Amino acid sequence: MMNVALQERNVYEEFDVESDVLYFKLGMQGLVSFHGRNYNRKKRMTAEELKSLISKRNFVQISSSCYINTAKISSVGSGTVFFGPMHSDAKQLPVNRRKQQEIQQLISTRQ
Repeated sequence: MMNVALQERNVYEEFDVESDVLYFKLGMQGLVSFHGRNYNRKKRMTAEELKSLISKRNFVQISSSCYINTAKISSVGSGTVFFGPMHSDAKQLPVNRRKQQEIQQLISTRQ
């Protein structure tokens, strides 16, 4: 019998943007605030890193400084994007009606 220790990944320190991040917000001087299920983390990024981050396929801009991961959305309705059950403590963001329709179309084409 072989004992194998599995390495646990610290999501706070070593997160994968596409699989761990629900949304991110751009701040001043390259500061980006990443929001996951149970963490918020700020990280300074170069202009090239920001450009690469913004161009990722799953991320959609919902305001001038906020991008959401469409792969992590559970539902959209009433001007709100939900990242978990509607009536829970899951993270959620307000979104305008035009963006809400755009997001609903993206979600329906991916399913």
